[in-house]
Amino acid sequence: MEITTLKDIASKLGISVATVSKALKDYPDVNKDTKKKVLHMANKLNYTPNQLAVNLRTKQTKTIGVIIPTTVHHFFSKVIDGVIAEAEKKGYLVIILQSDEKLFLEKLHVNLLIDKRVDGILMSLSNKTNEFVHLKKIISRNIPLVLFDKVEPSIACSKVRIDDQKAAYDAVSHLIKKGYRKIAHFRGDLNPKISNDRFEGYRKALLDHQIPYDPSLVYICNNNKDFEDGYQNAQKLIKEHKDVDAIFAITDLVAVGIIKYFNELSIKIPDDIAVVGFSNWFMSSVVTPTLTTVDQPAYKIGKTATEILLEEIELLHQEQPITHKEVILPTHLILRESS
Repeated sequence: MEITTLKDIASKLGISVATVSKALKDYPDVNKDTKKKVLHMANKLNYTPNQLAVNLRTKQTKTIGVIIPTTVHHFFSKVIDGVIAEAEKKGYLVIILQSDEKLFLEKLHVNLLIDKRVDGILMSLSNKTNEFVHLKKIISRNIPLVLFDKVEPSIACSKVRIDDQKAAYDAVSHLIKKGYRKIAHFRGDLNPKISNDRFEGYRKALLDHQIPYDPSLVYICNNNKDFEDGYQNAQKLIKEHKDVDAIFAITDLVAVGIIKYFNELSIKIPDDIAVVGFSNWFMSSVVTPTLTTVDQPAYKIGKTATEILLEEIELLHQEQPITHKEVILPTHLILRESS
């Protein structure tokens, strides 16, 4: 089937192409009867606007790109909900891509979004992202960029995140106040800022409460298989530190792996060992025992990041200066049975 053009509609009605164009855009200088005839004929001929022509005229595609490390995490699914809800309100389509925690995929996705001429990009960096030429490429192309959750401080763009160090500090302080003293930490990879910030919060809480920091109680979860990391490291921990009495895990998925292993060994939680997670994944309220965790405002992170991005897109379109923002959203600890 051939694509219907404005010229086809004009020929059928015996009017000019300019009149058809104005009628479809509801210009006031076209009378109502003509508009009605044009709309009827456009529907009859299955006319759809040439989106490329519209994009060239407006210099906008009305699309934004989102790059996330994984879609498995409940956290990122809620972030995406917030992004889509805000984007749809402003008439934007959302392209969602997953880096799978790989830097090379992240770079490929950036190039794809640039080639697609998206109006702006939202991104949470992969755990393996340790150089940032691709981010600077986005900025050099004058495409607004907003980083969220896993961010890089050196990049000149807006950012939306939580205070990971404070959230971790509060979680470990809770354990200490409940009487736990030998507290292990199942941390993330050595590269991401959030992993290091949560580790520093853990360490600072111990030192501030006069508990010596023991590096042998820190286990790295870097296989990008959070549940298995939690389960396997729990096995190592019990062999190496039989007197440990609490664990602070970098994510709820890691914590659920820990809980499964302890339940298999009939280790009582929290009587023998307490467990605290991070993110408030929906499973944290249905596992046995239910999991104490840090609640991250995932939906609000997505919504806020999108609000900032769309604002910057509009400022760019109006050729107005853009002032980058850093928004730090509050977290809180949700107390459940595991501690």
